[in-house]
Amino acid sequence: MENVMESPPIRFSSCRGISFEIKPHGDPFAIPKSAKEDEPNFRPLSISYWNMLQRSFSKASSSSHFCDLDLDIHDPSYYVVDEELVDVVVTDRKLPRKSKKPSRLSVILLDQGLFTVYKMLFMFCFALNVVGLVLAATGHFPCARNRAALFSIANIFFLTLCRSEALLRAVFWAAVKILGRSWVPIRIKTAATSLLQSLGGIHSGCGVSSVAWLIYSLVLTLNDWPHTSFEIVAVASAILSFISFSCLAAFPVLRHLYHNVFERIHRFAGWAALGLLWAFVILTTSHDSKTASYNFQDGIALKLVKSQEFWFTVAITVLIILPWLTVRKVAVNLSSPSDHASIVRFAGGVKPGILGRISPSPLSEWHAFGIISDGKTEHMMLCGAVGDFTKSLVSKPPSHLWVRGVHFAGLPYLVNMYDRVLLVATGSGICVFLSFLLQPCRADVRVLWVAKGIEHNFGQEIKDMATRYPKEKMIIHDTASMGRPNVSKMSVEAAKKWGVEVVIVTSNPEGSRDVVNACKGVGIPAFGPVWDS
Repeated sequence: MENVMESPPIRFSSCRGISFEIKPHGDPFAIPKSAKEDEPNFRPLSISYWNMLQRSFSKASSSSHFCDLDLDIHDPSYYVVDEELVDVVVTDRKLPRKSKKPSRLSVILLDQGLFTVYKMLFMFCFALNVVGLVLAATGHFPCARNRAALFSIANIFFLTLCRSEALLRAVFWAAVKILGRSWVPIRIKTAATSLLQSLGGIHSGCGVSSVAWLIYSLVLTLNDWPHTSFEIVAVASAILSFISFSCLAAFPVLRHLYHNVFERIHRFAGWAALGLLWAFVILTTSHDSKTASYNFQDGIALKLVKSQEFWFTVAITVLIILPWLTVRKVAVNLSSPSDHASIVRFAGGVKPGILGRISPSPLSEWHAFGIISDGKTEHMMLCGAVGDFTKSLVSKPPSHLWVRGVHFAGLPYLVNMYDRVLLVATGSGICVFLSFLLQPCRADVRVLWVAKGIEHNFGQEIKDMATRYPKEKMIIHDTASMGRPNVSKMSVEAAKKWGVEVVIVTSNPEGSRDVVNACKGVGIPAFGPVWDS
């Protein structure tokens, strides 16, 4: 199918509700202007490549963090690319150069800044391990040289620890209890917030470091081949393959474009590596290098108990199994106020700032959403219909869903650490903040919510939850009737007006970035979701 675009700015919107615009400049995801464009017989080129990229974006998992302002698809200046289209034909002949709106991918990966806390934590962990490797290789760290595999296992333990939702829930709770006092300096609170929301940097840094240590261990083992075991080398090589495969799948570009694939690789490759790790620990403990044989009987249990590798592996296993022990299938009450959103209800009250995960198939995919609750008898999730799973909640509402019994704490939970906070939300991003309006919390909360067709898209119930909050503490901007605002400017003005300590925003990547940068530009601490938060 060939369609020639008109002259107004052209924006491509994926089925996730995220906008992508073709730009005539050096962006790596832009379609370059052809030199033959001015020739008399020039015809726009049918670009199936763009569709493949578009489909890749559509496969990315939706997140409660990314909540966009809805596009007006009836505006002729926008062109919505449906995921079922086979070919899209574009010409950038008349695209205005001043319209340079970055894609969601470039915002996430290329526009987060060089010295973010996440990247600094990654570099710190990786650099610390590199120093240890260099010292071990040069003979100045004999413990690491003799037990390189132990250092690899220790890194796997710490990366698993940083992703334990039960442990992180306790850490966030402790941070709020200890630092959530008026006399604690705001700089300490904001530093703690930056650290806690960027723990993924430690996770990824330890993951890459574990690969480096395992490679070093294999090199040393192969250099001592006459005294080693083929089985140990084979198992260690398999572990290295699985961990390396997981690291490659987690590379930001691949993870963003193929999130569901990344999630499954990370899960199943991790489980396979854990099973092989147990085999590795048992083999190395029972192997006698002098006789090049195995002894699985005489004192093997005592040797395992005395082995540090054994206890690290036990801890890793417990951390991985623990969340799965809470997984259960529950009945849900699901309603759809419109074709754009659904509300999923569960029994039991939940505290403000908590998020939960639901799944139609627990082994394949999990989706995180903010939880709305008055803290009494029930809680619910507002799910914007922007992906395959969330759209199915509207078109084919299920009677049961899989849930994890342990809800996890994220950036919104840290609202309780401050005295006065401005919460900025766009679209369905309001869901993670509504609990602060429905039940008492430590912070004096002020809210700015920008969305399109609030009652039509989100229903009367959600609108009532927001409008019942004191008007002097709430700004609601409906773009359907009030037009598109400058959310960054509104956020700065509201923060100054209310004299807040910090601004927390939940929007799409570009929107979050703009609000955070605008607030920081005038000296107001601000936080939004970070990549891999």
